[in-house]
Amino acid sequence: MISVQTDDFDVGAEYEALRSSGSGTGAIATFSGLVRDSGDVSGVTGLFLEHYPGMTEQVIQGLIDEACQRWDIRQARVIHRVGRLALSDQIVFVGICSAHRADAFSACEFIMDALKTSAPFWKKEITGDSEHWVEQKASDVVRTQAWE
Repeated sequence: MISVQTDDFDVGAEYEALRSSGSGTGAIATFSGLVRDSGDVSGVTGLFLEHYPGMTEQVIQGLIDEACQRWDIRQARVIHRVGRLALSDQIVFVGICSAHRADAFSACEFIMDALKTSAPFWKKEITGDSEHWVEQKASDVVRTQAWE
């Protein structure tokens, strides 16, 4: 299940949807990302995110498919917001349910790491008097490469 949307999401409702995936589920791992006040610069007041419609969802589905090949995953849910976001707004949700915690943790971390470098999202940081597009971070590339 993949959703790229402008609207906020309810983490509790997403968790419950994963929890109802069946009696074989023994673990649920989730990650929620929020807008913070610093990134490339300090004093960030918000973000603006763009994506490549259609392609974004295909890339995310490919990441989920790869995670399913690597780990025993019963269900995966990825939500990523686009548009203008304020401080503390939720940006991303990754939820994985599996029979075992190790698979759930690993798949959740893998998908989140790969989202940062593979999915066609572009992020602009907004401050009180300027805005700039965020460049891909070397640390994100290193984290993604560690999964290869």
